[in-house]
Amino acid sequence: MNNTRQLHELGQSLWLDGISREMLDGGTLRRYIDEFSVTGLTSNPSIFDKAIGSSTAYDASTREKARAGNSGESLFMELALEDLRRAADLFRPAFDATGGVDGWVSMEVSPLLASDTSGSFEAAARIHRQASRPNLFVKIPGTPEGIPAIEESILAGVPINVTLLFSREQYLASAEAYLRGIERRVAAGLDPRVSSVASLFVSRWDTAVSDKVPAALRNRLGIAIGGRTYRAYRELLASARWLKLAAVGARPQRLLWASTGTKDPEASDILYIEALAAPDTINTMPEKTLLAFAEHGECSEIMAEDGGDAEAVLTEFARAGVDVDALAIRLQRDGARLFVDSWKSLLQRIADKS
Repeated sequence: MNNTRQLHELGQSLWLDGISREMLDGGTLRRYIDEFSVTGLTSNPSIFDKAIGSSTAYDASTREKARAGNSGESLFMELALEDLRRAADLFRPAFDATGGVDGWVSMEVSPLLASDTSGSFEAAARIHRQASRPNLFVKIPGTPEGIPAIEESILAGVPINVTLLFSREQYLASAEAYLRGIERRVAAGLDPRVSSVASLFVSRWDTAVSDKVPAALRNRLGIAIGGRTYRAYRELLASARWLKLAAVGARPQRLLWASTGTKDPEASDILYIEALAAPDTINTMPEKTLLAFAEHGECSEIMAEDGGDAEAVLTEFARAGVDVDALAIRLQRDGARLFVDSWKSLLQRIADKS
């Protein structure tokens, strides 16, 4: 059994955090599916900014769409969805084999809508229609303004990847939105089988506090937040409220580990992959991290359902002066701002190529 297959066998889906036209044209994604048990992928504005800016693979399509009168956001959406439809088709066998549990790709709404509830809902519905693939998630950030848009999207039958979650509390807010959307569908006599994932960002915690805590605490905060959130996830799946929905056919909103590439050059390059090996979750990892785990990773321990020592570790961070509640809010705001910066850079690249 290869290293990446270990994750699959313990019940964790392995997704790629990245996409490019070169990866599709050259057969790289096909190889990752066949050799590394990759069963999905995610994208975001930063990923497409890098892919389009560092390659000529999009130039001909960009010129063609520009001549046809497309520009700006609409031109980018067409470019991105061309890639994501191809990827979705590659993952369709996994989607069909698992009854829609696995085999997904993700496309983000414009980051400029992070504080626009109605705009996010309308954009999600539009992307879902335009993509015309059953295994494409639309990503909406789990900001306070995004939470109502997530609920309305689930009610409308749009599969949602909730992004930019940084804490147990932010995760639970997204889970509540998902549950309310499904409950409203059941009350209206609609099919309760609408899929969703909740993406908890991990490594950014450690980057934020790396120069503010003792050496013994470095690279431990993100994993502790993961453990705390995983416990809340398992408790929700065991709750009477969820079991009632499951009994009528609803699917659980799966917990997804995001931002799992190691940022500290002195730490293991597969730190977050090994620490976050947990059943019924997804780990979406950058290509570099995927290749590193395939080379020398192993699943020696599985995350405890109660989060293990997460609370004890978080107590140590509190003693060191880290206010995790305030930091979670800041990280979410900073994450939204960084995606806006990437979005603007991306649109400028497309305008230049056009």
